[in-house]
Amino acid sequence: MKSLPTHRKDEMVRYRRTFHQNPELKYEEKETARFAKEHLESLGFQVEDGIAETGLVALFDSGIPGKTILVRADMDALPIHEENSHTYKSRNEGKMHACGHDGHTSILLALSSDLKIDFKSFVPKGKVLLCFQPAEEGGSGADRMIESGILDRYHVDAVFALHVWNHIPLGKVGVVNGTMMASVDEFKITIQGTSGHGAMPQHTVDPIVVGSHLVAALQTLVSRNVDPLEPCVVTVGSFHSGNAFNVIPESAVLHGTVRTYSKSVYEMIPERMRQLTSQVGAGFGAKITLDYKRIDKPTINDPVMADVVRKAAKTVLGDHCLTEENTRTMGGEDFSAFLMQRPGCYFFIGSRNEEKGFVHPHHSSFFDFDEDALPIGLSVMKEVVKTYLQEF
Repeated sequence: MKSLPTHRKDEMVRYRRTFHQNPELKYEEKETARFAKEHLESLGFQVEDGIAETGLVALFDSGIPGKTILVRADMDALPIHEENSHTYKSRNEGKMHACGHDGHTSILLALSSDLKIDFKSFVPKGKVLLCFQPAEEGGSGADRMIESGILDRYHVDAVFALHVWNHIPLGKVGVVNGTMMASVDEFKITIQGTSGHGAMPQHTVDPIVVGSHLVAALQTLVSRNVDPLEPCVVTVGSFHSGNAFNVIPESAVLHGTVRTYSKSVYEMIPERMRQLTSQVGAGFGAKITLDYKRIDKPTINDPVMADVVRKAAKTVLGDHCLTEENTRTMGGEDFSAFLMQRPGCYFFIGSRNEEKGFVHPHHSSFFDFDEDALPIGLSVMKEVVKTYLQEF
């Protein structure tokens, strides 16, 4: 493997630690957006802000006709109490950059600097749209930015985004063809029974019994309705009912998530769940209400665009940098919305370093990543821009 890039590392570390100390939750990223806007404007960019509340974009034009490539970074943090002890620990109680979005924003800011200072080295023609997106963590920020019309307004041809990834070693790049991350759906099942004394169950409709049967029955959506070769997960994460030991309660609530990979399963599951819950309810004489929400679509890479990333990564890091191990995941990502609208690729930049202790998973209260991943991410993304604009 080639030596690891160090370009603009100090600058990105400074940005990243500033963001890390001052995390903001979805649609609250006002200071992060202000920081990004001031940086872009200092470089001479015209900034369109207030998109999806706190999002912003800036367009770089090489002056030579060509395609337009969108590069996106997410800005939001998570409602997690940070338990690290480093000097740049979160100052906002109960909020933490526990997924690396502070790094993504820093990389895109550094890319904006290179666009203004040295664009001829990696932008042969065309345009680059810098997209700073809010609310990736469950807020559908990508959908809202798309709904604002940026893809059409800026005539975007292809879309790319990266994510630092603590499941892949530093110096590796994870990229796959097709589905890389799962859809994220949320369901809430409310069971309306008939309450009564626990010693006289014959006069009741017990929602706890109904819910228990539903928990088991929901697993048949995967085991008996989905092709065993198709990834799918149905998880009931909470089951709430009653508060007394000798009373059969009036109602119960199940709350959970569904994760799917393929379009066919993604489309099938909600209706099958409606049928199943209705039939179980009818069988026990209970009334069941299903509230089913779509949060993120499956993240599906275009194979041609994935090859652009592979070529770029090998140019920067050498022939052995690519990996698919620990790359596909049932986690979700709202960049999937961009990939449903334009060809593109979402890829991982390895940020795990066991020698330095950067091993904790994303969304952990101890999460941190090796900041040597920042210049790697910047260098690979610059090469992605160059490769795409040269070849298309």
